[in-house]
Amino acid sequence: MAGNEAPILVHHGTTSNQLPLHKFKRWHWWLLVSINIFFLLAGQCAAVLLGRYYYDKGGNSKWLATLVQTAAFPILLVPLLFIPSTLKPSTESTSSSIAVISFIYVILGVVIAGDNMLYSVGLLYLSASTYSLICATQLAFNAIFSYFINSQKFTALIFNSVVVLSLSASLIAVNDDSSGPSGLSKWKYALGFLTTLAASALYSLLLSIMQLTFQKVLKRETFAVVLEMQIYTSVVATCVAIIGLFASGEWRTLHGEMNGFTEGRTSYIMTIIGTAVSWQVCSVGVVGLIFVVSSLFSNVISTLSLALTPIASVIIFHDRMNGVKIIAMLMAIWGFATYIYQNYLDDLKARKLQSEHADGNYQSPSSYC
Repeated sequence: MAGNEAPILVHHGTTSNQLPLHKFKRWHWWLLVSINIFFLLAGQCAAVLLGRYYYDKGGNSKWLATLVQTAAFPILLVPLLFIPSTLKPSTESTSSSIAVISFIYVILGVVIAGDNMLYSVGLLYLSASTYSLICATQLAFNAIFSYFINSQKFTALIFNSVVVLSLSASLIAVNDDSSGPSGLSKWKYALGFLTTLAASALYSLLLSIMQLTFQKVLKRETFAVVLEMQIYTSVVATCVAIIGLFASGEWRTLHGEMNGFTEGRTSYIMTIIGTAVSWQVCSVGVVGLIFVVSSLFSNVISTLSLALTPIASVIIFHDRMNGVKIIAMLMAIWGFATYIYQNYLDDLKARKLQSEHADGNYQSPSSYC
């Protein structure tokens, strides 16, 4: 993540061989946050566009689209190899048994697979720009889950961010011009909208549960633990997707789908690989921000793709960008900006507290957001 720096621990707890966030320099903390934001935005934007490209050029397998969202998890083993062994999690350092942790990972993996399927169905029936704007509702869902599960505190600016982003997605829902990519029927558009909405709610719940797992079960919030959670849950989700691919019989159509791909077999393979890698890059950013800041902040950053994906969709896929979509996008950007401003105010408060304590007991902005 941040070069050869030691993994960072959030403010919820420490161990003898972990570096607490409040002892980490401010610019180090912001660098780590910035890197994770880049991973999330670049990975999510690329993955959505490649997913839409797959469907537009002849792809039709929902289970394959689900599988590629987690299948590239082996690439996460690479950064894990560069983490010193003294900083890797051990069974002696956690009060929870391996059985309990394994059970949580299995449950999370199964739910992730189901959530990925919902997203795959939504992207099949919606344009990339419409799909991305509907996904903004995940912030509103996460606000609710964070309040009840993670004891998230809200300010007027955060509340404003949630409301504005929710209204932005609502505009898309009532937009009569939001037809699917191939002029699909109204009921298929409605199905795409509802599945994407359900996926956003489930995704938000997952983020809050992951944060709770870090705090209450794993109790070692290092980047090594972040990676291991991502790897193990991805293994389970990938296995579920493979079972679904064979149980549904869609695997029989893949050879013909590849031969019939508009841009050729090579393009088909590269699209699948690129989508898989992009989703893993996005996942590292998502879980990394949960680790460094909070699940709500991670979800807010996800909505920033609303300023990128719709514009890229218009350029690449010639999606229709009518007045309602433009207003929805501007509202989404405003909602994101107000939340970022709240984090800026939190950082100023943290610096003030730091100057007031002679022992340098600095708390990161994550302590307040």
